[in-house]
Amino acid sequence: MIQSMTGFAAAKNSGAGASWSWELRSVNAKGLDLRIRVPDWIEGLEAQLRARVSRSLSRGSVTLNLRLTREDAGGEMALNQPALGAVLDAMTEIEAQAMQRGLSLAPATAADVLSQRGVLEARSADADTGALLKVLLSDFETLLEAFRKMRADEGRALHAILVDQLEQVASLVEQASAAAQARSAEQRQTMTTALARVMDNVDTADEARVAQELALIAVKSDITEELDRLRAHVTAARDLLDADGPVGRKLDFLCQEFNREANTLCAKAQSTALTRIGLDLKTVIDQMREQVQNVE
Repeated sequence: MIQSMTGFAAAKNSGAGASWSWELRSVNAKGLDLRIRVPDWIEGLEAQLRARVSRSLSRGSVTLNLRLTREDAGGEMALNQPALGAVLDAMTEIEAQAMQRGLSLAPATAADVLSQRGVLEARSADADTGALLKVLLSDFETLLEAFRKMRADEGRALHAILVDQLEQVASLVEQASAAAQARSAEQRQTMTTALARVMDNVDTADEARVAQELALIAVKSDITEELDRLRAHVTAARDLLDADGPVGRKLDFLCQEFNREANTLCAKAQSTALTRIGLDLKTVIDQMREQVQNVE
């Protein structure tokens, strides 16, 4: 069953002397774009969260936020000296370049410096954050499961929509086949009448040459191959919708192929009925492609 790239999950919990809140959300993307914002003083947390999300998801623009507060009385705030040095060096360089260009910058305050990420850290009297790391990772699994469930629910809804759209495409293909057969009889009569008119009014006309040209016109307007390919694409799309794992990119490619055949069908139509069916096909295919953009 397909999964959607759209999802959201949030949770709050506490343990190991801290309380926290999670927020995990995603929208569609060509690949997996993962952005994680967590306290950087918990060693190994970001790397392990990134690994767990990457194993569970293959596509989507995913954002994970963790807001955490230490509750233990021994906690205190402390300067991260390397981060402070990097911020001060950057400020010095900015001021130097500004002076070279004749620009005057307002002086930075201590509060400005402390507001930079990583400069001020929460430190616990117990420097070992292993217990907190373990609790957070365990809690994250529950959040990730809820997130995946929402994407699966969205995927089921998408599946129903895409199945219905494929049925519309299949029906229109058969309508096009019937219209092409009706058009064939009309074309045959039209060409026969035209050939007779030419032979009656032009003494020097080469009957075999004229018949050859009319046959070439008939070949150029034949849409049998386009209809066969459209039927094959419908079968392939149905198989993908029933397959396990990410299929969004393959479905997107199929939609491009659907559209290519529909365009060719319209170009070869040479009848109002067939043109109308071709335009209806293009409309359904465009709608289907919009939905496919959100399939993982």
